[in-house]
Amino acid sequence: MSLDLSHIDAWIFDLDDTLYPPEQGVMGLVQARINAFMIDAVGLPEAEARVMQRQFLDEHGTTLAGLMANYAVDPDKFLREVHDVPLDSLEPSPRMAEALARLPGRRFVLTNGARCHAMRVLERIGITDLFDGVFAIEDMDLTPKPAPSTFRRFLDRFGIDPHRAIFFEDTPKNLEPAKALGMTTVLIATAEHLQSTGRTGGDWIDATAPDLLSFLEPLALRDAA
Repeated sequence: MSLDLSHIDAWIFDLDDTLYPPEQGVMGLVQARINAFMIDAVGLPEAEARVMQRQFLDEHGTTLAGLMANYAVDPDKFLREVHDVPLDSLEPSPRMAEALARLPGRRFVLTNGARCHAMRVLERIGITDLFDGVFAIEDMDLTPKPAPSTFRRFLDRFGIDPHRAIFFEDTPKNLEPAKALGMTTVLIATAEHLQSTGRTGGDWIDATAPDLLSFLEPLALRDAA
C-alpha cells in the first residue's frame, strides 16, 4: 500500500524488534530474564509460570503490569534485572542512522521497555542523537501500551498532533489505539514472525513492512527523485 506521508512531522518508533530486527536476539535474552523473574515471583513451576505470563501479556500489556496487579513485586527491581542483558548481538546500523536522519520533522521512541534499556539499545545501534524524545515505561507510570491513556500522555508530553504522526510497531494490538487517535500506523513484522507469535492485525493498520529499513529507505529515494 502506498501512503501519502507529506503531512507527517512526527515519526514515532517502538524500540525492540522494530528499530532493529528480531533475528538479532535481544528480546530473547530479555525474555529469558523475565521468565526467571516470573518463576521466582509467583512460586510456580516453569510451565505454569509461562502460561500465567502469557495471560498477563494478553490482559495487562506487559508481564510487569500483570505481576503488579496480582503480586507484591518491586517494579524497579524487575526493570533493572530483566533488561540487564548483553547487547553483543545487536549490530550498529549506519543505514538506519542515515534513513532516520532523512526524515522530515521530529523523531521519538515509544517503548514499554525501561529507559536505561532504550538508551543502551539506541547507543549500540548508533542512533541516539537522532531522537527528540524517548518515552519509556517509567514515563507511562508503568501503564504500558496499548493503554489509550499512555498514548495521550505521550502526545501531550511532546506536543504531537496525532493526525500528523506516524507510528511504527511490531505488535499489532499496540497500533490500534494509535490509529483511533488519528495516527498513521505501520506494522513492522514478517508474515512468519506474526504466525510464530500468534499475532494478527486488523483494519487499524495502514501498512505493513517486513523490517523498518525496507519502509524508510524507499522514502529517501522518492524524495531524491
